Amino acid sequence: MIKNLLSCILCVVLAQTMFGQQDIMMTNFMFDRLRINPATTGVDEGFTSTLLYRNQWDKIVGAPNTGIFNAEMNLNKFAIGGAGVSFYHDAIGPIRQNRLMLNYSYPFQIGESGVLHAGFGLGMLNFGLSPDWIPPTTSTDVSLPNASSGTNLDGNFGLYYKSYKGYYVGLSNTHLNKPSIHTANYTYERHYFFNVGHKLTNLLGPKRDLELQLLVMSDLIKNVGDFNVKYNHANLFYVGITARTTNTYCILAGFNPVKNITLGYSFDVNANSYLSAKNGTHEMVIRYRYIAPIPPSEKSKHPRWL
Repeated sequence: MIKNLLSCILCVVLAQTMFGQQDIMMTNFMFDRLRINPATTGVDEGFTSTLLYRNQWDKIVGAPNTGIFNAEMNLNKFAIGGAGVSFYHDAIGPIRQNRLMLNYSYPFQIGESGVLHAGFGLGMLNFGLSPDWIPPTTSTDVSLPNASSGTNLDGNFGLYYKSYKGYYVGLSNTHLNKPSIHTANYTYERHYFFNVGHKLTNLLGPKRDLELQLLVMSDLIKNVGDFNVKYNHANLFYVGITARTTNTYCILAGFNPVKNITLGYSFDVNANSYLSAKNGTHEMVIRYRYIAPIPPSEKSKHPRWL
């Protein structure tokens, strides 16, 4: 009974706030850079693909559920820069959103200090609304939105600076063109992301690294920030904690069961919400990274020395 009531309230709220919906904020944002900043595409060597799933407010009817797939490749062995694709599906109440983006980034060498990457993403947004209203009378309430869907172009832009000393800074803007879905009277507002971090290599011993990261998202009306501390042990496993400005606290952990594959999990709890403590938010990560081995060098010898 309570879950059905919460679901109805959620649908009504969504129907009244169809303008300027916030972008997704993932706890495992360190594995979701491609979606929010195209300049990070192909920054790391090799090929990387990542699958993320977020189940918010577990077992609550109509609560947000999000699936994300990112794949990227460093092109420096064939061309210049990096290329990738990012897709996400988001469901919340009667709303369904899908976005497919193609990304490209180009590197600029900044002296001997680091590399500045500039990236652009272009793709499609699909928005669908399929409410299942149960009016109290047999008459139709014209104030309630009807089922609708639509598709429009979407664009992202970003900058990402990676220092040779271990720190990095990123700044990006999603929904550059403020795409509108006229059939559903829905408009995506521009969102701005600021990401900064520092990887302290071998701080706690050989191959025992500590990484500090901050991600801030804003639509110039609402601001949300995540601060994360993550410990990586010899590329075998990692553990971390995250504090969010919404008074949410998260724990995350992962391990590498086999070479090139990482499995991760996180759990969020809101300190001000009994509902969140009882029905917390879960995230799961599957990541694959492949770096081609360096081919052996061929050395020719003079016949006299054979």
